[in-house]
Amino acid sequence: MTTINILFGTESGNAELVADDIAETFNNAGTNAEVVAMEDFDVSELSDAGTVVVITSTYGEGELPATTQPFEDNLLAQKPDLTGLRFAAFGLGDSSYETYNNAIGVLTKDLTGLGAVQLGETGRHDAVSGDSFTDVATSWAKTIIDLL
Repeated sequence: MTTINILFGTESGNAELVADDIAETFNNAGTNAEVVAMEDFDVSELSDAGTVVVITSTYGEGELPATTQPFEDNLLAQKPDLTGLRFAAFGLGDSSYETYNNAIGVLTKDLTGLGAVQLGETGRHDAVSGDSFTDVATSWAKTIIDLL
């Protein structure tokens, strides 16, 4: 059985917690999932990955977190052909900022620009909402399972 890599980039650790929640949701549904920090994932392996989930928070005034930036830099430097890649995307942000969830938008644009196909809508958690990111992420993950 194929394992889906759930790649996360974070500044404060929340995106890692969301990645764990999504992996648990997938695994409980019978889909093998493994959580991997974006900074530890080799971008050259994306073209053969099949399906991945990317999760990142947005930091500061719309920047990518320190653990997402190396992945993004390598993606733009290597420009792999991602026509065989399917991905789902989930972002964490704060809508009181003008650049709400900018980081996941950057990743989504760049992945699709290299030929990857996005599965479903981008999931988003808004820190201002007061909703638990676990609840929002697991609810979103259940909609993605049906698309795998």
